[in-house]
Amino acid sequence: MDKELIIRSSSDFVDFALLKDGKLIELHKDEEDNNFAVGDVFIAKIRKAVPGLNAAFVNVGYEKDAFLHYHDLGPKLPSLLKFVKRVSTGKHTDFLLKNFQFEKDIDKDGSIADALKSNQSLLVQIVKEPISTKGPRLSSELSIAGRYIVLVPFSDRISISQKIESKEEKDRLKRLVKSITPKGFGVIVRTVAEGKKVAELDTDLQNLLGRWTTMCRKLHKAPHPSKVLGEMNKASSILRDIFNDSFSSIVVDDEELYMQIKDYVHQIAPKKESIVKHYQNGVPIFEKYGIERQIKTSFGRTVSMAKGAYIVIEHTEALHVIDVNSGNRSNKEKNQEDTALEVNLISATEIARQLRLRDMGGIIVVDFIDMSKAENRKKLYNHLRDEMKDDKAKHKILPPSKFGLIQITRQRVRPERNIETKEENPDGSGDEIEAPIKVVQRIQQDMERIFKKDYKKVTLNTHPFIAAFLTKGFPSIRSKWFLEHKKWVKVLPRDAYTYLEYHFFDKNGDKID
Repeated sequence: MDKELIIRSSSDFVDFALLKDGKLIELHKDEEDNNFAVGDVFIAKIRKAVPGLNAAFVNVGYEKDAFLHYHDLGPKLPSLLKFVKRVSTGKHTDFLLKNFQFEKDIDKDGSIADALKSNQSLLVQIVKEPISTKGPRLSSELSIAGRYIVLVPFSDRISISQKIESKEEKDRLKRLVKSITPKGFGVIVRTVAEGKKVAELDTDLQNLLGRWTTMCRKLHKAPHPSKVLGEMNKASSILRDIFNDSFSSIVVDDEELYMQIKDYVHQIAPKKESIVKHYQNGVPIFEKYGIERQIKTSFGRTVSMAKGAYIVIEHTEALHVIDVNSGNRSNKEKNQEDTALEVNLISATEIARQLRLRDMGGIIVVDFIDMSKAENRKKLYNHLRDEMKDDKAKHKILPPSKFGLIQITRQRVRPERNIETKEENPDGSGDEIEAPIKVVQRIQQDMERIFKKDYKKVTLNTHPFIAAFLTKGFPSIRSKWFLEHKKWVKVLPRDAYTYLEYHFFDKNGDKID
């Protein structure tokens, strides 16, 4: 299994495409103006507590107040409030907590009105980005994620990832981490720490303590609200969370970003530094690796799969509904049960991919094709669970119901990734269609105008469908242009273009208006 991370940079955003054996499984975008990313820590003021919701609304600078539920306060809230007050006023300058006197924990079933008051200063962390009409969701139980461990201030717990199965390894890691963790801090050991030596764990811990100290220094006289600790850039955070030995290449088309990633990989996995490559080809990077084409075929309402099967994805206010269809497979197998099982297994694999690709969260209901045999239903359920094992988002899958439905809940911490695959019909009807071809008429009109000028060489960049329409067959439209005007036009297909988009370039690569 080879994994590749392809990174495309522009002036306003950076796109990250994660490929598994050449197939797109995750797509992320890092936008310059995203000031409320998961993991960011703010110093903010409580605007008001709402006992009816057992929650408080907090002003973090977003247009909508952020939401902080009592269960997200953390047991050490009184200690955190005391620490923030003392540091903000300059009365406490020892940020490592070893000499800090902790307060009594709050009651786990208490009331928000007893825990927080209006205008109190509090450190809060974004755990869910603003989605739709809702502001961010917050927690005051802070955590700072590193490569191998997660640092939890105001705690004394040492937790080990459940994905580390060996009891001996768990005991070893717990013993090592306990020996290096300072008083007043807890640690969560991540899965990638398996087999690591104490020196590597300690280096990671010291980096996290450094980030905590830097954040605390900002609290003195910090305006409210303001961000005091930002998540690392998207490239580094993605590599921190998913990078492992299965990565075969990391390709970046921006030189500055390439150097940053190379330095980061050198820190976390020196032996893998050589897989980071700077892409300098003239063909756009997402087109070179077939990503644009995969995006266009993966984000529509209908998603086609192998052997003619397809799924239909519908979104409602409350949940997502996925319908599985056999397509032209209905007559391929000997009986209906075998057909249903085959299509359902193919669909389960694609659905697991779609949930990660679109970052769909909340409740997902999947209507698989009905199967009469209990053993086949169990096989489908186990297959779906196996396919979703690599999904980093917390999720739960229920066995098939009596109606053949499988219900999934998946953690939603950021807006769903949605890419529009339809375009306005060029005939002016106002409808939206997925494959307009009438643009060829416009290209021919522009070609007539360009041929009247004395261009020695002309290159046409256009969508692959349009390029094929112009160049295939005999005589092709391009051949007719040559016979009529005695000028050969080079046609380059561009996956990133919409169906209606095309551009002409001269021999120097300059765009012809």
